[in-house]
Amino acid sequence: MGCTLCPRRCPADRNRGEYGFCGMSSEVYVARVAPHYWEEPCISGEKGSGTVFFSGCNLRCVYCQNHKIAAGKAGRRLSVAQLAEAFCSLQEQGCHNINLVTPSHYIPQIAEALRMARLFVPVVYNTSSYESAEALRGMEGLADIYLADFKYPDEAAARKYSHAPDYPETAKAAIAEMVRQVGTAEYEKDDRVWKNATEYPDGALMRRGVIVRHLLLPGRTEEAKQVLRYLYDTYGDTVAVSIMNQYTPLPHAEGFPELCRRVTEAEYEEVVEFALELGIGHGFFQEGETAEESFIPDFEEQLSDNFGPKREKK
Repeated sequence: MGCTLCPRRCPADRNRGEYGFCGMSSEVYVARVAPHYWEEPCISGEKGSGTVFFSGCNLRCVYCQNHKIAAGKAGRRLSVAQLAEAFCSLQEQGCHNINLVTPSHYIPQIAEALRMARLFVPVVYNTSSYESAEALRGMEGLADIYLADFKYPDEAAARKYSHAPDYPETAKAAIAEMVRQVGTAEYEKDDRVWKNATEYPDGALMRRGVIVRHLLLPGRTEEAKQVLRYLYDTYGDTVAVSIMNQYTPLPHAEGFPELCRRVTEAEYEEVVEFALELGIGHGFFQEGETAEESFIPDFEEQLSDNFGPKREKK
């Protein structure tokens, strides 16, 4: 029986140990469990977001910033009980939330672990948005915040850079499902709650809602504008928009010369100005250097041997 968790619907029977397009069987492998301080301010706060980086990915982005774990080359095996323990450990460390990074191929196991953990901090579902809306329903009532990418507005770029020509329509349907589940964003600070997304104060943390990210790629400002226009026309201020300038050219993208440089300050400012002209008032813009090493975590030896054996690539 094939896997239906992601839009690929590949024929692999992952429950029988076969590997899907994501590069993983149904055994849960995790590459990092640690506080993370470089998400949007309302996610990281002062104490960090409790990130759990899952091994494997259903995209094949040629510029992937986390390519080692996306390819399933890092991580240790966790049982569902150990995964629940990892969630609780992050909560006990004072993290503001539990942040599930690239989780879609493990939705059933994650849902079981979340029910077991009984958390009192929000759960963040951190995704490329190449998601099956049907599978996302398995997170309803469990995910409080969706931190979702919208990478491409057109089929050509999605095919060329992520081997997923159906990405634009798939992401639109997935984001619609996310918004249906959690609705308009809510923020909290000092036991006060703000539901008007344009008025919450500095230092407030998101406790519910959707943030849609767009990673600006070099030379692709027009595509970025198309993404922003779609999001604003469709959702207004219901979702927060995060425009990211942190693209880092890495060696595995050298076959794509147009991607072998960073985004310029002028490119980023052009996209931000467009967002403001549209009327986007609920969002996150980055300042300073376009990319820093801190945006790409180190996945070497992040978990102890107590979590089981290291991942051995098939």
